[in-house]
Amino acid sequence: MKYRTALVVLPLASLSGAAWAQCSLQAQAQRSGTANIVTASNMHAAENIVETAKAAGSFGTLLAAAQAAGLVDALSGPGPFTLFAPTDEAFAKLPKGTVESLLKPENRDKLAAILKYHVVTGELSAREVSRLGGASTLNGQRLTFTAENHAVAIDSAHVVKADILCSNGVIHVIDSVMIPEQRNIVEVAAGAKTFGTLLAAAKAAGLADALMGDGPLTVFAPTDEAFAKLPKGTVESLLKPENRDKLAAILKYHVVKGRVDAGAAAGAGTATTLGGGALRIDIEDGRLCVEGAKIVASDVDASNGVIHVIDSVLLPG
Repeated sequence: MKYRTALVVLPLASLSGAAWAQCSLQAQAQRSGTANIVTASNMHAAENIVETAKAAGSFGTLLAAAQAAGLVDALSGPGPFTLFAPTDEAFAKLPKGTVESLLKPENRDKLAAILKYHVVTGELSAREVSRLGGASTLNGQRLTFTAENHAVAIDSAHVVKADILCSNGVIHVIDSVMIPEQRNIVEVAAGAKTFGTLLAAAKAAGLADALMGDGPLTVFAPTDEAFAKLPKGTVESLLKPENRDKLAAILKYHVVKGRVDAGAAAGAGTATTLGGGALRIDIEDGRLCVEGAKIVASDVDASNGVIHVIDSVLLPG
């Protein structure tokens, strides 16, 4: 379970876009053997993302994958888009047989989800990326941008060339293929080993299937410690069959339709729950809170939504 900090805004080191492109990316390129890409000039600003990638000659696998996933037309469209583009060498680093498997027709949806994880709506320059903590992708999940040793990483991938301008956006070349979270909300929570009570409650309330469905959903998830803060005997009482409706109402108070990241939640100030109630979201002492409960980890991605971890159980009025 990949936790992110619960702070809303996390600016990266104040590298200028120029410094990033001229210095740190050169170092990354030398390590990855792609210095020829770094020194290439932006000759294709009049061409769209797909045409630019074809002309570069280093993205054959990416383009074949986009064709198989039915995304070529979208990436050739008006956009604008920001594409974090893995090179052929990046795809070659995947386990043997992975690319061949993904290109099969029966894996089209899985392939599309992976490729959409590399695309952000809007045009983000190197300067903008260096100042952001992350961005939401076309598949709904969020990429994390981090500055380390005078270089910028996109999740665990490193940028080896920035600001390749296209008619419908910009390409930043990366040295690894990024894989989005493929487990659903229930599976992610189960893997964390800290939401046993929440999962037992969801099962008892008949909500586990909904949390494993297509979604997307946003869950403000109390930990086992959060449930332990309730008065003695409360959890045991709620888990009884005769209290199923009451338990369901409490759990629905923790769930919002749609994928709402921490920044969007803070900006909105309120959110409507599955039960129809309204949650108040604000910042207290620099910490994002929902109905007074602290969000101790935010933007934990799942294939069908996002989890924000909270330190108290929310009780509807």
